[in-house]
Amino acid sequence: MKKFKKIVLTGASGRLGSYLREPLSHRTEQLVSLDIEPIGKTIKNEIFELVDLSDYTEIKRVLDQTDIVVHFGALSNEGPFSKILEANIVGTFNIWRASQEHRIKRIIFASSIHSVGMHESNAMIDSNVMHRPDTFYGLSKCFGEDLARLYWDKCAIECLCIRILSCAKVTSNRALGTWLSYADLVRIVSKSIEIEELGFNIIYGVSKNARSPVNNENASKLGFQIKDNAE
Repeated sequence: MKKFKKIVLTGASGRLGSYLREPLSHRTEQLVSLDIEPIGKTIKNEIFELVDLSDYTEIKRVLDQTDIVVHFGALSNEGPFSKILEANIVGTFNIWRASQEHRIKRIIFASSIHSVGMHESNAMIDSNVMHRPDTFYGLSKCFGEDLARLYWDKCAIECLCIRILSCAKVTSNRALGTWLSYADLVRIVSKSIEIEELGFNIIYGVSKNARSPVNNENASKLGFQIKDNAE
């Protein structure tokens, strides 16, 4: 298992970021966790930085000497466009801009099903469908995916965009299809940092559910071992 010198995780105090801190810490000599909210006690070989993603000077500083960025930092729910703009659009641009400055070659991006949420629910969409955002939040994830594509085409920065469906406790019949287990989330992120050639790719962040509403064939083609089933 390859071990990196430095991985940066944004959104480290969020629900999903919190689950990624410990497994990522085993893959790097130094894990730098970022958020605008404190994370509490750090773990072994982890450094926490209180950073606003919209502050480019700070982002450029903390990304120095970084191997991989795991970008999960965002305003995670729908809200006023002005707030979405700063956190999810300007903040995401700052990550890619600073990555180019520091010659970082890979970013793992937490996108969302909301980037394609206006497609029919029974359409079994795959990773190649056009964007159809259902919210300003979803629109910001469309921007992130397109930004990642631009920086891959022009600057050769690899990126996996993970269109997460619902990584939370199953409380409805709908969630039996959309559920992403925390274990599968960790498997996806772990595989995405170790795969030899990633390029630019989009997969759905969903477990191997019998009732999955999307076609996640691209994840299988790339070799992601998604195992859990909400049933």
